[in-house]
Amino acid sequence: MNDLTTIIQNALKEDMPSGDITTDNLFKNEQSIALFIAKASGIISGVTVAYETFKQVDSSLEFNVFMPDGSRVKKGDIIARVSGLSSSILKAERVALNFMQRMSGIATLTDLFVSQTVGTNAKILDTRKTTPNLRILEKQAVKDGGGTNHRMNLSEMAMIKDNHIQAAGSITKAVSILKNKIADSIKIEVEVESIEQLKEALNTEADIIMLDNMSCPMMAECVKITAHKKLLEASGNMSLERIKDVALTGVDYISVGALTHSYDSLDISLKFQ
Repeated sequence: MNDLTTIIQNALKEDMPSGDITTDNLFKNEQSIALFIAKASGIISGVTVAYETFKQVDSSLEFNVFMPDGSRVKKGDIIARVSGLSSSILKAERVALNFMQRMSGIATLTDLFVSQTVGTNAKILDTRKTTPNLRILEKQAVKDGGGTNHRMNLSEMAMIKDNHIQAAGSITKAVSILKNKIADSIKIEVEVESIEQLKEALNTEADIIMLDNMSCPMMAECVKITAHKKLLEASGNMSLERIKDVALTGVDYISVGALTHSYDSLDISLKFQ
C-alpha cells in the first residue's frame, strides 16, 4: 500500500467512521453527474488525488479530467467531471475537495513566487514546514506550481544548521565528521549567517551553502565571494514582496516556508448537474 492510498483511506475513515448517515438513507441506485468548477483563478493541483479518492469510494465511478494538475484556470473553468452512483459521489465529495483546494492553493502561491524569479537563475524551493503526514501531497503541489522540491525528509540529505554547528564546534568540524560517515551520493548543506562563516564553509566539502536571514546586499557579496564554486541557497523571511530582489542577487535557490504553511486554499466547488 503506497503513501497516497494510506492518506486517502485515513481521510475517508475520518470523514465516514461508520458510513454517511444522510446519503445512506436518502439514495439507493440513483445516478448523477457532477462537475468540479473553479471559483477563482489559480493553478490546479490535486486532481489526481481527487480521482484516487473517488475510486477508493467506488471503483465504478467514471472520472474525466479536463484540466490536469499544473493547469492554469480562471473562474468558471470546468476542471473535471465525475459520474456514477449519486451516493458514492456524495461520500467522496468533501475529502476530494479538501485535497484539491489545499493543493491548488499551494500551487497557486508557488506560481506567484516563481513568477518573481523570471529572468534570473534562481529556483524556488519548498521546506519541511508541511502538514504532518501530508508532505508528499504538499510537495507535489509545489511542483505543480513550478517550484522545486528540497529534501523530502531528514534521511535524504545532510543539513548542518546553527545548532549542529554549535554542538559540533565549528562548520569545518561538522562537515568533516559527516563526510567521513555518510555515502558520497548524499549532499551536504551548511547554514551560514555571516561572511566569515561563508568563507569557512567554502573551504569544506559541503555541496550547498545556505545564506540564512541575510540582507540582499550581503547575499550579493556572498555570491561574489563564492564565484560559483558552490551552490547558494537564500533562506529566511522570504516574502513575495522581496523575492525578486533576492533572486537578482544571483543565488541559485530560494527556500520559502510560506509555500506550505501560509497559503490560501483555492475556491473549487463540485456541482451536480
